[in-house]
Amino acid sequence: MSIEQIAGLMLYSAHQSVPAADRGFFASTFGGKAFSESGAKPWELSDQQIEFLTKDHLRHVLLTSVQSPEVAAKWNNEVQALVEGVGFGIPANNSSVPRHSSDSSKEFNEGAGGHISMWPETLGLAATFNPCHVRQFGEIAAKEYRALGLTTALSPQIDIATDPRWFRFNGTFGEDSQLSTDMARAYVDGFQESVADREIADGWGYDSVNAMVKHWPGGGSGESGRDAHYGAGMYAVYPGNNFDEHLIAFTEGAFKLEGKTGMASAVMPYYTISVDQDPKNGENVGNSYNKYLIQDLLRNKYGYDGVVCTDWNITHNFSGKMDLFIDGKPWGVENLTVEERHYKLLMAGVDQFGGNNESAPILAAYQMGVEEHGEAFMRTRMEQSAVRLLTNIFRTGLFENPYLDVEETIQTVGNSEFMEKGYHVQLQSVVMLKNSNQLLPLSKQATVYVPKRYYPSKKDWFGNRIPDRTDYPVNIELVKKYFNVTDNPTEADAALVFISGPESGIGFSYEDVESGGNGFLPISLQYRSYTAELAREKSLAGDRSYKGKNVKTHNECDLDLVLETKKAMNGKPVIVSLLLSNPTVVNEFEKEVDGILVNFGVQDQAILDLISGLAEPSALLPFQMPANMETVETQLEDVAHDMECHVDSVGNVYDFAFGLDWNGVIKDDRVKKYARLLVK
Repeated sequence: MSIEQIAGLMLYSAHQSVPAADRGFFASTFGGKAFSESGAKPWELSDQQIEFLTKDHLRHVLLTSVQSPEVAAKWNNEVQALVEGVGFGIPANNSSVPRHSSDSSKEFNEGAGGHISMWPETLGLAATFNPCHVRQFGEIAAKEYRALGLTTALSPQIDIATDPRWFRFNGTFGEDSQLSTDMARAYVDGFQESVADREIADGWGYDSVNAMVKHWPGGGSGESGRDAHYGAGMYAVYPGNNFDEHLIAFTEGAFKLEGKTGMASAVMPYYTISVDQDPKNGENVGNSYNKYLIQDLLRNKYGYDGVVCTDWNITHNFSGKMDLFIDGKPWGVENLTVEERHYKLLMAGVDQFGGNNESAPILAAYQMGVEEHGEAFMRTRMEQSAVRLLTNIFRTGLFENPYLDVEETIQTVGNSEFMEKGYHVQLQSVVMLKNSNQLLPLSKQATVYVPKRYYPSKKDWFGNRIPDRTDYPVNIELVKKYFNVTDNPTEADAALVFISGPESGIGFSYEDVESGGNGFLPISLQYRSYTAELAREKSLAGDRSYKGKNVKTHNECDLDLVLETKKAMNGKPVIVSLLLSNPTVVNEFEKEVDGILVNFGVQDQAILDLISGLAEPSALLPFQMPANMETVETQLEDVAHDMECHVDSVGNVYDFAFGLDWNGVIKDDRVKKYARLLVK
């Protein structure tokens, strides 16, 4: 292979949609015209896709949305037909972010489109405390991925979510390292292993999907819960000296599989600068740039020889805007050129550059290496990555046949068997926290009041304004199939209130800058206004203290809805269905209500099946529910299980592994295995 062809292998495309987008950050054209106005069929390749597949030799494409399984299959066949006639005919290794959520509006699912089996979010899978469910999910998801032309999954996210404020908490298996380790192993085994006549060799084959585990060495300890997608959150801190625990889900889980494939085929480091965790070179740079973390620790100490792919856009320039989601994230190396960043990554041991469609910076980095180390050295270095990348393409059988049978795709993706199995696990992912006087399940003859919910105007992660609205927070026609429904609370036997956890932003605001502050604010897990009196006087990394500052949540109205409904019901029962992405302070309303069900992204039907008794709650909390914001503020970002937990009005402690079924507190084998306290 030429250096140009190897450089193309090392590219991982920016986000692609099918059909191609014609506006926004990833606008595309067809024949020089906006894609939607060109007359192109949905599955046809955009001008930009053709260019990076041919001119830049790119072979790894990230898909974020597809119109339908049929369109996805036809698009895959178009791609594979194009690249088969280029160079050595290396097939495209198409990939996806997680796309099996039951709520396609969630941030990191960016429009999962098409019919596909629906499962709980990763945190919901964790709440089952059952690795067998996760293994089954992986096996089914892999079959659907392959039917869509996808051979790499940019998952699972196995960071230990030790700070409860982190907005990527919901993509993890929670805060416990043992649970996360078992779930990570099961997930990767499910995705990667082919069996019987579907196996080619060593567990790999035609049903296999490469799993790219993320984010090495763990991104769950962002200072004060801030996230490294933003300049405001570039630092991961370790005030509890607990760095090593964050590696366990990788080293003991994803890298020690039960199945024949042995270990996850790819790893993605996180954006963060893991502050003061490089004892060899003393560098505080983004994890992918850190040679100690990649070469000395991951490769040499733990013997990992799979693909290391950066997170997206880390070689791009940073605009300086601390609150911009779509931006370059070259944390710690902002002073380097784009080409120098690629070179530093190559020397650190990285194989692939996420979010990059152009090979020129890699070729420039190669020349830098030739000047410093000689051509033989750099050729060997590039070939080392090429072998890893090609291995992941070969062992999934793409060289034998990269094409899809469109009718087979239609029959496979989202078939009734897969849908049923996903729904069954949804039912087992909902945690019942409170059930005063055995109120639940409600009888089918009950009359319920479902108050409408106000959704304030806000911006999505990409900066687009979402208008405010008032609407039912649940499919009200579906509710009517379970209960009698009334809009008059005086006629109701019980109220069903559907809300989400508090949303207070990313921990940074330019309004604070304009008023003379440093811009940094608390991230709150309570609904009412919060003032950070117990925050650090001095931040651990940079000038980022917010001590004494106040933040208001975007959806304080959710708390108002619960309390107003309680008043309107005049003593009759109130049941809250709470959709969570993070641990939450429920002290503001718990004592006022009679039932609480917590979910992490399921279908409305699953919640109604549980409320009505068609299914029994069985899930457990995969994290602690804090008693108040004071315990959140004083916990250590890198340490799990270090908060005071909420104690409810009947004396139950909302700790890790707590949950109720119809008989009361669950004390089964799962609790005995994973709970920090002995079951009495």
